[in-house]
Amino acid sequence: MESSYLVLLLMLIATLAIIHIVQAQDQQGFISLDCGLSEKEQSPYIETSTGLNFSSDATFIQSGKTGENKANLASEFKKPYRTLRYFPDGKRNCYNLNVEKGLKYLIRTVFIYGNYDGHDTSPVFDLYLGPNKWATIDLGQRRNNTREDIFHIATSNLLKICLVKTGETTPLISAVELRPMPNDSYNTTSGSLRLYSCRYFKETESYLRYSADIYDRIWIPKLKKEWTLISTSSDLKISNSFPPPKDALKNAATPSNASVPLTLEWSPQSLSINTLDYYYLYVHFAEVQDLQANEIREFNLVWNGQHLEGPVTPPKLELLTVFSRLPPRTCNEGKCILQLISTNRSTHPPLINAYELYLAIQFPQSETDERDVNVIKSITASYALSRINWQGDPCFPQQLRWDGLNCTDADMSIPPRITSLNLSSSGLTGTIASAIQNLTQLEKLDLSNNNLTGEVPEFLGNMKSLLVINLSGNNLSGSLPQALQRKGLKLSVQGNPELCVSDSCRKPPKKNIFVPIVASVASAAIIVAMLVIYRLVKKKNSTILQNLTQRPSAPTGNTTFANKKSKRFKYSEVIKMTNNFQSVIGIGGFGKVYRGTVNSSEVAVKVLSQSSSQGYKEFKAEVELLVRVHHTNLVTLVGYCYEGDHLALIYEFLPNGDLQHHLPRRGGRSINNWSIRLRIALESAQGLEYLHIGCSPPMVHRDVKTANILLDENFKAKVADFGLSRSFKSGVECQESTVVAGTLGYLDPEYARSGQLSAKSDVYSFGVVLLEIITNQPVISQASEDAHIRDWVDSKLSRGDIIEIMDPNLGKDYDSNSAWRALEVAMSCADPSSSKRPSMSQVIHELKECIVLENSRVNNIQGLESQANISSSTSVRPMAR
Repeated sequence: MESSYLVLLLMLIATLAIIHIVQAQDQQGFISLDCGLSEKEQSPYIETSTGLNFSSDATFIQSGKTGENKANLASEFKKPYRTLRYFPDGKRNCYNLNVEKGLKYLIRTVFIYGNYDGHDTSPVFDLYLGPNKWATIDLGQRRNNTREDIFHIATSNLLKICLVKTGETTPLISAVELRPMPNDSYNTTSGSLRLYSCRYFKETESYLRYSADIYDRIWIPKLKKEWTLISTSSDLKISNSFPPPKDALKNAATPSNASVPLTLEWSPQSLSINTLDYYYLYVHFAEVQDLQANEIREFNLVWNGQHLEGPVTPPKLELLTVFSRLPPRTCNEGKCILQLISTNRSTHPPLINAYELYLAIQFPQSETDERDVNVIKSITASYALSRINWQGDPCFPQQLRWDGLNCTDADMSIPPRITSLNLSSSGLTGTIASAIQNLTQLEKLDLSNNNLTGEVPEFLGNMKSLLVINLSGNNLSGSLPQALQRKGLKLSVQGNPELCVSDSCRKPPKKNIFVPIVASVASAAIIVAMLVIYRLVKKKNSTILQNLTQRPSAPTGNTTFANKKSKRFKYSEVIKMTNNFQSVIGIGGFGKVYRGTVNSSEVAVKVLSQSSSQGYKEFKAEVELLVRVHHTNLVTLVGYCYEGDHLALIYEFLPNGDLQHHLPRRGGRSINNWSIRLRIALESAQGLEYLHIGCSPPMVHRDVKTANILLDENFKAKVADFGLSRSFKSGVECQESTVVAGTLGYLDPEYARSGQLSAKSDVYSFGVVLLEIITNQPVISQASEDAHIRDWVDSKLSRGDIIEIMDPNLGKDYDSNSAWRALEVAMSCADPSSSKRPSMSQVIHELKECIVLENSRVNNIQGLESQANISSSTSVRPMAR
């Protein structure tokens, strides 16, 4: 008997544990942003009263400043609402949230003034959802704090929540929260549903939300003095897919005087709402009293004197939801009145357990065509443009349209297209971005008075919609394509002294007669080249694939580099700092790397070997790059030595060495924490992004690999070894022809074939690095049919099991969604076709999302014990996605 009790007890404990784990993990799809919270200060964290995972908003918005409620007011609010972000600059400031197009969401924004600025002046501003106004936020009218909730179906994969300045006061926001909803819930004939009131009945000041309500609706208690509260402790049967919390349904209000109706009133004028607006009402009933066989509770629902529903008999301990039939209801004379009136045969007065009232709100203006939005983002990244008003929807509302754009606006129901792009006098450098050709409705293009270089691209002449092109006042060169002489095109190119506009130097149309012959010769050359490369690697002469020419002797005289601020050391100083080259910490294609000391700080000293295939050219390239770039995820150059044949580079010392030796198969100090691996990947990507779009001119690293990612004492990643780096023409698609260089396995196959260099070559190499981080597999395996790591992963993907792909040393201790998303990023980066690879900016965004998913999992696990104290006793259903 005792053993039976023990088994039952263990089963009960296991069941409770499973329920609790589900509760901790069913926030999938939730976004909870604590606005104004520093990323370094407890982000993410678990809000103790709800168990919700909140994180900083810093990565979801690029503008604004942070503040806190005054100390005497902060204690009134829970932690997520004590900080805020305010926007003194720009008219429109927007959050960008990744969502699933076509999915319905509960979107909540919270605004608490809290006299953060000491001015005691309540702000008034507008709240927008994409191009459409959602509400006016008047914190004076709403006692300095308010919130807006709306049920809305996402019309694109990017949700833009915007605060718009309308007067002298400064917009602010305290929290942004998104919750996925079932698409069959809260249906309307059109538009979205803005919350007006959501109530349950109890004598308390405690509101109900997550985890009592799995969709995190907020239920406010209500009980009038002329009502009587009745309740039950029994469980209720619920078949509705989006019911109120059971804790709300176990209580009900009835009129104390059984002969009068139960009356609810609303005054929409208090929220400046039009009395002709449409309302959707959801009323929830459940009989919570034991009625005798001869007793009955029956009543009708009457809305402003008109029959709405009934007669209604609430089923015993079972939810019945009555909602507005079509058409939805309006209010008369500024007041909405709902009455529950007993029928003649009813022996008990009416009751109500909970209700919800929503206002139908129309969002008539379509968002700008998603293809055009993506093109503008690409152009922005290409030229590193930063404009305060380039936030939110590019085209609408019209008074907030982005500077330099014009758009179609004939039909609000059709996504507008960009018809004019004016980037005149914008400080643009590099070549004309090829992304422009994807603006298929563009009629006018103005790139005048910049510092654009290179040739005028032929695609401009092939854009049939273009009527006006202004390229004057740049440094363009070469000849004009024949296609730009088409009839009806107005072209301005004056002020480009190296640009030839006469017929004598115009490029003839390209002919493809010899393409088959060239292709055959090129294919043969590639095969021969790859065999040579393979043999070079096997002999371990060098891991660098480049043109091996005789090393030139270092020039004599007073040669200088790009930046004289870099410290130049004498060779005698190099000997002293390395203690006569005593401690070797690494060997590369350039030569040995020694540990040294400069001014009590540890440094790494890379000394050129006399037998090295690399020489003055690579030395000069690395110095010239490092003296002009400064980024937290790029290794810092302390100085250099250039004295006769003695060449040396002095870097900051990173005690944890390179990433290659921290992957378990290398036998070093393994990094078996998924969060740390993701952070290393993110930081490496940030360093590469800076090279691609933060430098002028932009740079391609050309040798991205785990051995060239160094780690400091906190395992912060820094990209190193820039001897093969080359500048390239600005523009994501623009390429330069170079001698092929890189490391076997990491080398972009498209670059290896064509010799055409672009930033996407680094993206490919980074994709291979990310695959190593995920799988811990060798980049090239001699023991497998799928020799390359990408092929190995591809063969495993068909089985659909992430566990077979992930590094077993991680011990399955990772969020599977985070792992899948990181793998998708890696495979897209390592796509054989460069046109299908993302930019490093897109990679960074995706990796941040991976980290958010993993951090949520970690916090859920860490918060199990604390959540146990606040967990609801209600049953838990899986979260809808």
